[in-house]
Amino acid sequence: MNETGTTHTLVVEEGKAGQRVDLFIGEALGLSRAKLKRLFDAGAVKVGGRPAKKGLLVAVGQRITVVVPEERREVVPEPEAPLAVLHADEALVFVDKPAGKPSHPLQPGETGTVANALVARHPECAEASEDEREGGLCHRLDIETSGVMVAARTREAWTAVREAFGGREVDKRYWALVTGPLADEGEIDLPLRHHPRHPDRVEPALDGGEGAREASSEFRVLERAGEYSLVEVRIHTGVLHQVRAHLAAVGAPIVGDTLYGGREEPGLSRFFLHAKALGVTHPITKQQVRVESPLPQELLEVLRNHQIPLPSGEGRGEGARTRG
Repeated sequence: MNETGTTHTLVVEEGKAGQRVDLFIGEALGLSRAKLKRLFDAGAVKVGGRPAKKGLLVAVGQRITVVVPEERREVVPEPEAPLAVLHADEALVFVDKPAGKPSHPLQPGETGTVANALVARHPECAEASEDEREGGLCHRLDIETSGVMVAARTREAWTAVREAFGGREVDKRYWALVTGPLADEGEIDLPLRHHPRHPDRVEPALDGGEGAREASSEFRVLERAGEYSLVEVRIHTGVLHQVRAHLAAVGAPIVGDTLYGGREEPGLSRFFLHAKALGVTHPITKQQVRVESPLPQELLEVLRNHQIPLPSGEGRGEGARTRG
């Protein structure tokens, strides 16, 4: 076993005598059963200097040493995982995230995320972000949201783009299909906060107060057909579920987004929200770079089913456009 990590020395007191050693350690160090199993399997637990089995009963005065290895936060590269690159240059990589794929791992060793595929192609991205799990990504998208994301290839580029996100200097545009009455265009300035009874969602915070975060969006309707509207939403802030919660709050929830009251769409296993375009100031050239992502096939099918035409110019080829 590689014994680099933190060594804990525990002494069994009288009240703990007769307890199983794995339960004793779990209580003392706050470790999960899965992590305890890995420690015992690796021989990281010793009683009296000898490797112990997890069923051993402890006795008063015994000294137990536990070596808890440092958790690796690096992203595991997945070269076989698909990755659609929309634009890449010396500082930035813009990728097209599919729905159903997380942006980056939350746990050590986790795979199946955009970051896993990204660092396999661009290993330098792994060193760009402060949190190695992010794999250089400068922001996140919800798991079921598709569309364009940007990652940095150097720490300097990551810092510059992150500061631009924080300073509301990034042009973030989403396309959503909604139902319900909606004006041709408008602004939504509505603070949001985590729902006190449902931690997986947010709610309007009309009175401000604890936990309320400023959230600002503007929208315009691109196409209509009956009760359905294809909407472009530009967000100026980056609150969790902002587009979803804001549209639901004005009576136009996103199709398929049942968490926020959206209408179910037969054959669609996600909600209709797509990060269509992202515009940032390039950290090296200082020019504005705008990258667009085409609507995925499953969303195009929904539009066809409701006889909603694509906006003029859509589908003529996406990528990066630069202007000085």
